[in-house]
Amino acid sequence: MWAPGVIFLMGATATGKTDLAIDIAARFPVEIISVDSALVYRGMNIGTAKPGPEVLQAVPHHLIDILDPAAAFSAWDFVQRSRQLAFEISARGRVPLLAGGTMLYYHAFERGLNRLPEADDELRRRLDSQAREQGWKGMHALLARVDPRSASRIGPTDSQRIQRALEVYEITGQTLSQLQRRESVGYGGQIEKLILAVHDRAALHRRIERRFLQMLELGFIDEVSELRARGDLDLSLPSMRCVGYRQIWRYLDGELTRQQMIDQGVAATRQLAKRQLTWLRKQPQDRSFDCLSYSKDDIFRKVDAAFSRC
Repeated sequence: MWAPGVIFLMGATATGKTDLAIDIAARFPVEIISVDSALVYRGMNIGTAKPGPEVLQAVPHHLIDILDPAAAFSAWDFVQRSRQLAFEISARGRVPLLAGGTMLYYHAFERGLNRLPEADDELRRRLDSQAREQGWKGMHALLARVDPRSASRIGPTDSQRIQRALEVYEITGQTLSQLQRRESVGYGGQIEKLILAVHDRAALHRRIERRFLQMLELGFIDEVSELRARGDLDLSLPSMRCVGYRQIWRYLDGELTRQQMIDQGVAATRQLAKRQLTWLRKQPQDRSFDCLSYSKDDIFRKVDAAFSRC
């Protein structure tokens, strides 16, 4: 089925996607669809590097500040909302610019969702480590909180199935039972891709550390403290598992010292960037620009060419 052309602006965390998207919007008739699993949540501003109110007012943005942090937002939700937005933006005579770093969302938008995501070895190791601390009965109790339907069908000692159900929930933000009933197809329109690549990994690591420290200076700890004080949030929720938030939460619980919180927050962000870069290496490299040294004129020429095909 026909669908309007769109542009993807992809890059790992801290590569400057937000600023570049705004520069593109200042020059071309686009509206920005956020491809970020954290920016959907209200009250999570500093730790997500959310654009400020003046930027959000000046440039049309979508899928930002649409949910309370107690809610779940899945890849399925993203596909349904973003594809509908693409039609609405096109009807206004503009081009949808999808910008962000949640790679699963890009994949789901472009290819559709399979019934179940592939296994994630790193996530499985983390779940195994958590199980060694809590036991598989404790992990089953966690599953019962997030996916009671699956927990009712899985025994409390069936470690393999408990792990898989939790893995699916963490990857997609949706329960195993829900995903087994849903499926979507690939996108029917033209997709043009722009990729902010990283040629100097050490430089990106330094940028990640500087940004995390700047977030702390801007009040990141106070932001998490306010969320924690609500009383209806905990670390089992997708929102509070976002990088930085879970480390500061544990610091506020007294489980980590301030320096441990910083070290683990920076390390977790670097691990996120590594996963994102691994995914981006599978994308067309002729659309790739070094995030630290690209020419805006080169980017604008690519965007101009993309407009002629969208």
